[in-house]
Formats: sequence, C-alpha cells, structure tokens
Amino acid sequence: MRIQVRHETAYEYATPAKYIIQKLRLSPRSHDGQHVRRWRIEVDKDCRLVETTDAFGNVVHSFTLMGQFDSLSIIVEGEVETEETAGVIRGTAERLPLGLYLRETSLTEPDEQIEAYARKFQRQDNDRLQLLHDLLSDLHAHITFDTNRTDSGTTAAAAFELRHGVCQDFAHVFIAAARSLGIPARYIGGYLVQSDGTVTSEAGHAWAEAYAGDLGWVGFDPSNGVCTTDGYVRVAVGLDYLGAAPVRGSQVGGQTETLGVAVRTENMSAQQ
Repeated sequence: MRIQVRHETAYEYATPAKYIIQKLRLSPRSHDGQHVRRWRIEVDKDCRLVETTDAFGNVVHSFTLMGQFDSLSIIVEGEVETEETAGVIRGTAERLPLGLYLRETSLTEPDEQIEAYARKFQRQDNDRLQLLHDLLSDLHAHITFDTNRTDSGTTAAAAFELRHGVCQDFAHVFIAAARSLGIPARYIGGYLVQSDGTVTSEAGHAWAEAYAGDLGWVGFDPSNGVCTTDGYVRVAVGLDYLGAAPVRGSQVGGQTETLGVAVRTENMSAQQ
C-alpha cells in the first residue's frame, strides 16, 4: 500500500513564548514491509533541525527558538510504501535487550486487577502467540473507545478501571498485561489508514508490539482488535507513550497555550 501522510501540530500562545525547545519523533524508518519514499518536516520559524537517533532507534529532530513567539506550527508530509507482513516486524535495528521491555513505567504499571485479568490468558501449552491473540480480542471487547474520558497522562490501571479510552490507553493496558506475564512488550506510535480510503483525525495512532518467541516482534492493535497490517505506518518505539510521543518540549513564557493537531492519512494505491 502507498500511504500519504500529512500531520500538522499548531501552538497558539496567550502570552509570547520567549524560549522554546522541541523534540520531534515524527520520522519513520524503513524496514522489511515499510519503505519511506519521501518525508519532510517543516517548522514555520527560522530554526535548525538537528537529527539524532535515540536508544530505541527512533529518529529524533530537535530545535530551539529564541525570541518572542505567539504561535508555532510543525508540519510533516510524506509517503510510505508498505507490504502485508501479518503483523510480524523484521529488519528493524534492535539495540536494546529484550529484558528492557519488561520494565514497568508509571503509565504501564499493572495493578492487581490487570494482573488478575492477564492471568486468565495463560495457557498450559505455552503458546505465546495464541495467548497474545486472545488478549488482543478480549481487551478490544473489554474497553470502549472514547475520546472524552482519558488524557495523555492516564495510566493503564486507570483506563482499565474506566473501561473507556483511546488507542493510547488500549496499548498501555495491553503492554501492562503482557509484561505482567513475562512477555516483552512495547509502545508504538504511528499512523493508520484503512485499505478503502482516507482517515482524518485529531491525532496519530498507537498500538503495541509483543515478543512472540521465535516469530519475534508482532504488532497488536487492541483498539481495533487486529494485528497490524499494511495500513499501518510505524514511526516511534518506546516503553510507553512518553517514550514515543510525536512532539515533546518546553518553553519559557507562553504559559497558556492552545494546541491543535490535524492528521490526514490517505491510501494512494486505492486511487490507481
């Protein structure tokens, strides 16, 4: 599938921001099943984008602004060609040991309820892949997709208790449950387009990957109840949302800010 992406992040400051630092994890990498044909980042202020790679292998662009700013806009546009891999991830640069992906974070720490829930999926035959598929299906039914009940700071335990949340919450609960069973799991930020057209939203998409033994890393999207397909563009990896957030930063001044995000993903293959 040939997927076109446009992602705009816009800040409006009630009082001028005087010093702004931003880190962007907005650039996908090519790997088996995903080829980045073109990709660019534009900032509407005069600045220098410094590219680095973090410990997870994510491409990170950083910039600093000094002056008086009432607004800031960051626009990402690009095209990625994907292939169906049944959710199996190959060809990525794996720099970190598997054990790191068992580490709990403040957003993914399981409580007693999540631990008890996860134990329901343990199998005598130790079929890890089937366990993960069972967890995926059940979690999709257990939580209702709802954009009004959680925010970026909601923990897995809180979302599980609410039984409401967005894709980030589904991913955090899946990760917390998998790790509680000793299965390495990680958070993925990226984009999604359905095979029959265009998706326009106020945010990107999020899902999880879990290590399925000899098969390696496999993508699981509990908010949609499926393994990842060629409709997914994989951008950033982290232990949780904070490690894979598309934009993170701080500023001096501009204490009251309004954030607007618009994402459009389009299946260009469907137009041929």
